[in-house]
Amino acid sequence: MPVGFHDDATFRWGAGEAAALTSASAANASVIRTIANWRSISPQEPRQATDSFDRAYRFSSLDDLVRNAQRNGLQVMITIWGTPRWANESQGPNVAPTRPSDLEAFGRAIADRYSGRHPGFPHVGRYSIWNEPNLEIFLTPQFGRSGEIVSPRSYARLYRAGHAGIKAGNASALVAIGETSNQGRDRPLRGAADSVAPGTFARILAQERHLPFDAYATHPYPTRPNALPTEKVRWPNVTLSQLPRFERSLNRWFKRSEIPIWITEYGYQTKPGDRFGVTEAQQARYLSLVMNQLKADPRVQLFIWFIFRDSTRGLWQSGLTTESGRAKPAYATFQALAQSMGGQVVKIAPGIKPTIKLPVPRLAFVSPAGSTIGVTYRVFRGTQMVAMGQPAPRLQINQSVSFVASFTPAPRHRYRIEIDAGDLSGNHVLATYNLLTTAEPGTGIRTLSDSASCKSSPRMPGPTKQSQRC
Repeated sequence: MPVGFHDDATFRWGAGEAAALTSASAANASVIRTIANWRSISPQEPRQATDSFDRAYRFSSLDDLVRNAQRNGLQVMITIWGTPRWANESQGPNVAPTRPSDLEAFGRAIADRYSGRHPGFPHVGRYSIWNEPNLEIFLTPQFGRSGEIVSPRSYARLYRAGHAGIKAGNASALVAIGETSNQGRDRPLRGAADSVAPGTFARILAQERHLPFDAYATHPYPTRPNALPTEKVRWPNVTLSQLPRFERSLNRWFKRSEIPIWITEYGYQTKPGDRFGVTEAQQARYLSLVMNQLKADPRVQLFIWFIFRDSTRGLWQSGLTTESGRAKPAYATFQALAQSMGGQVVKIAPGIKPTIKLPVPRLAFVSPAGSTIGVTYRVFRGTQMVAMGQPAPRLQINQSVSFVASFTPAPRHRYRIEIDAGDLSGNHVLATYNLLTTAEPGTGIRTLSDSASCKSSPRMPGPTKQSQRC
């Protein structure tokens, strides 16, 4: 599964943001999550809201991040949040827009901007709508006048609008629902911020109609800065210990099977920056426990650590590097585990030639869509090579290449496909996919999607030659 970081303070606004992304890539990250603050991007109402190139929009910071991420072979996930004053009668960013159509127009604008159709604006393929909508700080009100829970219905209106806009701007983009925090009270409490438990929020949300989604996003942090990843909490709060129950419940509530899960925030703060945090050694140990648990869970298809570098303002100390850039022990732990999670195991039906879809953002940075990409692949069963080929697919606008591996898999076998994709300038992406065939024909997955994560390899000679390993 793709793994990476959310750290706007470092990757967008801090000194040396480009170098920080390079360091994140060297840690074998493959994806960066960022917040698209609608209020900051659109301080004035645009004349043509569905056009991201309208003069009222302020996309420069986000543009820089998306371009720098592509340069470093990183994919991007965008979370839309924050209502502009003009859209909610001058209320706070956590108050929903008066007209959901305004959010729909913004979703369409941002998804079109990063659809890959506009030269100089790289493709973004993952989105979510609103950050932690079960907390008052991000969405208000949480409760009605009689104390009844109202935030899931309010969020459903937000989500429908945002989803419709994103799909109109880029039909192939994946959109996650939920994005919930790890805990909540489920009732108003005088003097405390209102909140709804993530399990309760999802259960009520599922009662709303017409909510198509590609994944459910959640933030299963421990409830205390130094609590173990195995911490037991009372349901319907959701930390890692409750994640399996949450997954089963989502299937039942939404009447779907095997709903993909995106963990879009998780982290541990360290001492002495956070005196209630863990030691740097404990952070590394806990990170290992967490990533290995998620690695064993096929439902989890994305993992984001919050943050990459300790905050220069002292707000968060959960980085894998200190403020000065010194790598904590957790950096090496993340690097090793991310590499081991780099491929993917995909079930395919015997007798069907698999279609490989490989993300190559670094090649897309130096080569335009439509460029020919030379591919050499070798298929192994154990140590024996059973097939090889050299197709020449075209680079797609979504920063990927696709080709059919010309071999016929047998039932109940495991295969490994090693791939070397390169452009005419000598830039390369190296990848490994693992395939597991099912027992019966026609019951597997034919297309291997872009969920393989990548790592940087040493720069090759020449001014533009680089390589990336997946």
